[in-house]
Amino acid sequence: MAITKVQVMNDVEEKKPLWQRLGWLVAIWAGSVLALGAVSYLLRLFMQAAGMGTP
Repeated sequence: MAITKVQVMNDVEEKKPLWQRLGWLVAIWAGSVLALGAVSYLLRLFMQAAGMGTP
C-alpha cells in the first residue's frame, strides 16, 4: 500500500492579502444582495400580474 502525503493549509502557510479577502467578501455580499433584489422584484411582478398589488 502506498502512503500519500496530504497537504493541509495551516497557519504556517501564507494567507492571501487582506485587500483580496475583503474584495471577495464585498463581491459575494453584493452578489447576494443583487440576487435577493431580483427575486423580490420578480415576486412583485407576479403578484401585480395576479391582481395582488398594493393600493
